[in-house]
Amino acid sequence: MTNWKKIFFLFGAVFLLSACSETQYAAHLAKQAFPDPSAGKSAGMYKVGTPYRVAGRQYTPVERFRYTQTGTASWYGPNFNGKKTANGEIFDKNALTAAHRTLQLPSIIRVTNLDNRKSLILRVNDRGPYAHNRILDVSERAATLLGFKGAGTARIKLEVLTDESLNVAKLAKEGRDTRGYEIAANNRARSGTSLKPFESSRYASADVPAAPAQKPVQLASVERQPLPPERISQVQLSEIPARKPVIANGNNIYVQAGAFSQEQNALSLSEKISSIGPSRVYMARVNGAPFFRVRLGPYMQVAQADAALNQLVALGNKGAVLVAD
Repeated sequence: MTNWKKIFFLFGAVFLLSACSETQYAAHLAKQAFPDPSAGKSAGMYKVGTPYRVAGRQYTPVERFRYTQTGTASWYGPNFNGKKTANGEIFDKNALTAAHRTLQLPSIIRVTNLDNRKSLILRVNDRGPYAHNRILDVSERAATLLGFKGAGTARIKLEVLTDESLNVAKLAKEGRDTRGYEIAANNRARSGTSLKPFESSRYASADVPAAPAQKPVQLASVERQPLPPERISQVQLSEIPARKPVIANGNNIYVQAGAFSQEQNALSLSEKISSIGPSRVYMARVNGAPFFRVRLGPYMQVAQADAALNQLVALGNKGAVLVAD
């Protein structure tokens, strides 16, 4: 090969390599701006799952599109950032996501901090938590917006948003990316507009700004909507034997040791655990049928309730849970 041909070849190779590098870099930026739902392994999938056991307790995942739960939430972040979630996504501590032990993945929930009334819509994409009978783990970002990152835990109310959860379930079953749906849901709830059926908000909501870090999303107008009849918040409690209605104000924490259809069984358990703390039996009518709940408390601090819960578990009552009323 002549010298001029070698020189031409070398310049051509350098040009091609440079062009290739520029193309790859541009493609990388394009992926960051407009993620491809079919390309990323972190897009996740729809998952309910089979019954599983953790630390001797069995959990049974189930589809729930109408569901309300109260209890204690915690948060997780740095140690899990970048790792896979239960539905195959890559966990992002700065995303508005959460982990639940049995809800379908993904699902859309509204979480209200009962201590400060701040509310936020999150997308459930992971399993957990399994410590101290807490009902929900939220991302570090979500904990910051809800105002309990510093405290570590908070008393919360969890509500599955029916329409939004049906939407993301359909999208995920079709293999479409649901990440970002929760951002659009927050902004639309704040503005009073509704989500379009089966809309993939990861792309449609690009013009919707994220909520500012210093001002957690307040969904007061959404909170004022009437609750469906089956919501647990409409169950009226009365203490035995007085059977006077107990008003749920979100200011107290209880340890629920059990629930019975027979009052005598509840009274018997209440007597057995009275050495741990103040124990009472409450009657709740669900669909007209009476149920008798045994509770310790109320406690004003999560640490006190956790201590009582640990004593119950040590006595063999692994079904005890923390509830906020």
